[in-house]
Amino acid sequence: MQLTLKPYPKLRVCQRGHITGSQKLTPTFSKHHRYYLTRFPSLSPPMETLKQIQKLEGHTDRVWSLAWNPLSGLNGHPLKLASCSGDKTVRIWERKPSNSWECQAVLDDPHTRTVRSCSWSPSGKILATASFDGTTAIFQDVGDDYECVSTLEGHENEVKSVSWNASGSLLATCGRDKTLWIWEVLPGNEFECVAVLQGHTQDVKMVQWHPTMELLFSCSYDNTVKIWADDGEDDNWVCVQTLAQSNSSTVFLVSGHSSTVWALSFNSTGDKMVTCSDDLTLKIWGTDNGKMLSSDGFAPWSHLCTIAGYHDRTIFSVHWSRDNIIASGAADDAIRFFVENNESDSLVNGPSYNLLLKKKAHDMDINSVQWCPGENRLLASAADDGTIKIWELTSVSC
Repeated sequence: MQLTLKPYPKLRVCQRGHITGSQKLTPTFSKHHRYYLTRFPSLSPPMETLKQIQKLEGHTDRVWSLAWNPLSGLNGHPLKLASCSGDKTVRIWERKPSNSWECQAVLDDPHTRTVRSCSWSPSGKILATASFDGTTAIFQDVGDDYECVSTLEGHENEVKSVSWNASGSLLATCGRDKTLWIWEVLPGNEFECVAVLQGHTQDVKMVQWHPTMELLFSCSYDNTVKIWADDGEDDNWVCVQTLAQSNSSTVFLVSGHSSTVWALSFNSTGDKMVTCSDDLTLKIWGTDNGKMLSSDGFAPWSHLCTIAGYHDRTIFSVHWSRDNIIASGAADDAIRFFVENNESDSLVNGPSYNLLLKKKAHDMDINSVQWCPGENRLLASAADDGTIKIWELTSVSC
């Protein structure tokens, strides 16, 4: 039998067996080995790897939360990061021209207990910190130092989270007392409480403003996420939707979490949200931004999909990057990255997400993961081991 073997295109085989090149293999029969080289449906995408840039040490207890200054990496501003800890302090870190990170300031006053959360104002000039001592402190950047210009009191006990709205005119706090407080920013570093929101039945773990609209989101030990809005009558804030486990007899209850909801984050356009939970899942939610911007008002959020089977310990933190990569930090000391599956059937069956990468990143529970606003693939993580790590997610071609 006469066999004609066509020449293969120039291909390069990586150590992991991926084949790269601009052409695909054509079917060819081998009489000696009796197998076919079949046509590959597509070339393997570049591999992703997580590179540690630097480990930041200085805190003497677990690090609870991180917040990038919103100006980081934009218009020539240096990268700046705030961290808060069980050691009662807040640290400000800055990347120097040499690309090394240094602690720029240690804020050890006025908090007397764990500092649980920190958040920069949109201007990047003011930092709010929430503490287990029941107070929220307001620090102002005064050049080479940070001055505590106000202390907000009102919560009965631990304040768990703090968040600024998009304009910087409102500040929200939440706590173990099951309430959310909304504070209006007044001239002269004064703050006035304009609403105390009650509705959760357990600790409120996190508050987060929508990135573009006057909507406040809260997640709780009661397994729910609540959405709050001003009904337009003298700062009368009301709960407009609860995301919880399905209950056919209750309006707007959907496929929610079955255990504590620890954190939430929005995509860059604000029409999708991801939540993470003690039930070992991430859930993706969606809404109609166009309807919310129209005169129709609030558009309910709906459950789009659940990312399950990837975590075996509590997921404490989640953050959605501007590149549409979801990062999660969990009690198994690992960071995971997820991306949306762009297969055509997602248009019919709804979105689904694939695991991009898993990395053991710390020696203890990871409490916070945060993408840098100015450098898309730069990530910071913080953990119970007392350290902060700066990472770069890079693509490696074979």
